Amino acid sequence: ILVGLYADHADSAFRTKPMLRVSRTDSRGRFVIKGVAPGSYRIYALQDQDGDYKFSQKSEKIAFSHDIIVPSCKPDVRQDTTWVDSLHIKSIDQVDYIHFLPDNIVLRAFTEPLTDRFFLKAERQKANSFTLFFSYGDSILPQIKGLNFDAENAFLVEASEKKDTITYWLKDTALVNQDTLLMDITYRMTDSTGVLVNKTDSAQEILSKEPYAKRMKNMEKELAAWTKKQEKKKKKGEPYDSVMEVKPLDVQLSVSSQFDPDQNVIFSFPTPLAKVDTAAIHLYAKHDTLWYRAPFEFKPVPNKLREYELRGEWRPNIEYSLEVDSAAFEDIYGLATKAIKQGFKVSSLDEYGTLLVNITSLTDEPLLVQLLNGQDQVVKEVKAINGVAEFYYLKPQKYYLRLIVDRNNNGKWDTGCYDEDQQAEEVYYYPGAIECKAKWDVTESWDPKEKPLSHQKPGAITKQKPDKEKKVKNQNVERAKKLGIQYIPKI
Repeated sequence: ILVGLYADHADSAFRTKPMLRVSRTDSRGRFVIKGVAPGSYRIYALQDQDGDYKFSQKSEKIAFSHDIIVPSCKPDVRQDTTWVDSLHIKSIDQVDYIHFLPDNIVLRAFTEPLTDRFFLKAERQKANSFTLFFSYGDSILPQIKGLNFDAENAFLVEASEKKDTITYWLKDTALVNQDTLLMDITYRMTDSTGVLVNKTDSAQEILSKEPYAKRMKNMEKELAAWTKKQEKKKKKGEPYDSVMEVKPLDVQLSVSSQFDPDQNVIFSFPTPLAKVDTAAIHLYAKHDTLWYRAPFEFKPVPNKLREYELRGEWRPNIEYSLEVDSAAFEDIYGLATKAIKQGFKVSSLDEYGTLLVNITSLTDEPLLVQLLNGQDQVVKEVKAINGVAEFYYLKPQKYYLRLIVDRNNNGKWDTGCYDEDQQAEEVYYYPGAIECKAKWDVTESWDPKEKPLSHQKPGAITKQKPDKEKKVKNQNVERAKKLGIQYIPKI
């Protein structure tokens, strides 16, 4: 990323003028700007996309600071170490040099949210739904006017979390079998001034990638194969079916044989449901050798049309059996689920550890603390209460910590905005790994400001690895190795 200076202190200079003096960071993010004339400057960083040395596109990563940089220098002394080899020091000398200031500038780079909204594409991968894709979300969903069908009450609408992807499920099977849907789509898009305005795309054709004729042909093949199989059974005198069974509605359960006490069971369906019979759901817990009914709640997952959550009072070291009667769930096309039986056991508390993190600074800010695995993935996330973050039911392994200063208290990291003079929310890393063991309660104290920000993130979870530091080589040792002799230094 480029790092540059401006003699013009106005905020508009970063957008209208090229950088005055420029450097480029190395693989560790370090930079040196040379040949700077006396004066006062503003400093910026820019991942330049178009080579104009100014912030001209929202996709460009930037960093900025309001500090005024006044270059200066002074005579100073540093230690210069001379090595005999990689293990032995020959001498440590005091060397005079010119110390250029400032030398401890830290910039936090970010990419602004790409809030410009425009229509990307429409897809109909399956006959029973179509999806509209936008570059950015909007609280007001598009309006559909059918030209070769009646769009009134024709859909179930499923929007993504950011509302930039909207899926329309066709409720009428006659509409599902219609290969081409012709419609006017009215939505809000960003104009040249950055304001959302209404726009209508007229006579949009949305074609099914699974035409009706092709689906019918595939069904005929399946029926022919099934019929042939049943005829073979009949000839052999084996039991056979006279009517082909309708395929059941598929359901995915997020449960394994070993279950954590703070988990819940998620039911995921391929299509929206029309019927949910909670009386057909049964949860049993095994105490000693007997099975007893266990209490639970079954509710839709907020903002997710096709997901439901089963919450239970999960007790450690107890076996459970989740049993669902056939036809407990039925989708809008009349397909029903078959009977389900899933057994699992909640793990014993002896298999987990606990981690308490005492944060000794930033306690006046809303803090979001994330527990990371070795792949820099979030395992658990909690809000720090009175400067304490508590993590329970941790499996024995190494963990890492990330802290987000959640200034707007919305439960997620937010990027910055240059025009609004808003920096990205601060992110800190615990500088090492934390080993959690079964039956252990680990307490760590952490001052996020104790170590410089640029030296915090552990190398084990850093995806962009820096280049290796160049080591001082002893020419006599290297020459001796090439000649195949042993070099013994004089100390």
